[in-house]
Amino acid sequence: MRRNRRGSIAVTGIAALALAGCDTLGGLGGRSEPPAPVVDRAQTQALLVSGHLEVLQRLLSSRPAEQAEIVATARREFDEAATPSRQLRYALILATPGHASTDIAEAERLLRELTATPESLVPAERALARLELSQLERQSLLAAENRRLQAAVDRAERDRNATASRRLQAELEENARLRKALDEAQKKLDAIANIERTITERKPQSEGRTP
Repeated sequence: MRRNRRGSIAVTGIAALALAGCDTLGGLGGRSEPPAPVVDRAQTQALLVSGHLEVLQRLLSSRPAEQAEIVATARREFDEAATPSRQLRYALILATPGHASTDIAEAERLLRELTATPESLVPAERALARLELSQLERQSLLAAENRRLQAAVDRAERDRNATASRRLQAELEENARLRKALDEAQKKLDAIANIERTITERKPQSEGRTP
């Protein structure tokens, strides 16, 4: 029984060593797949956003010809494949002032589309899109308020001009009336003076004929 037990233990040990040897050989000579690379999402997002900002920096620091080329490239890439990232970059370019292709209304429309489906963007791009859209909306409100104030100023100026014009017209009419009355009064005075002169001229003649 002891021999049988020892033999069983020996067989079990040999089997375990064989399995271990197979694993070792498989690790040394087998075709095991390399571990998948770890993706740093934060770094990827930072690269995407920095790429957008770099394009905007080049746009602001370039000459008009280079600016037109940057805009044309972004538009072509967006037309070829309208991915959310390319749409965001094109919208940011259109929203940037200081170049001939600035289009605030179109940029706001594109950004609204993106923020309506925020899951299409990575968090960093999503935050950038919302920030830019909020700035454009604030600019639109300020522009509308400026237009309202300017319209009010223009309306007040027109009212003042109209009032001044009516006052001037009234004064001109009053001056004309006074001038007419003065002319009529002068004519009456001249007529009275003529009558008095005639009477004065006739009076000596009448006195000379008296006996």
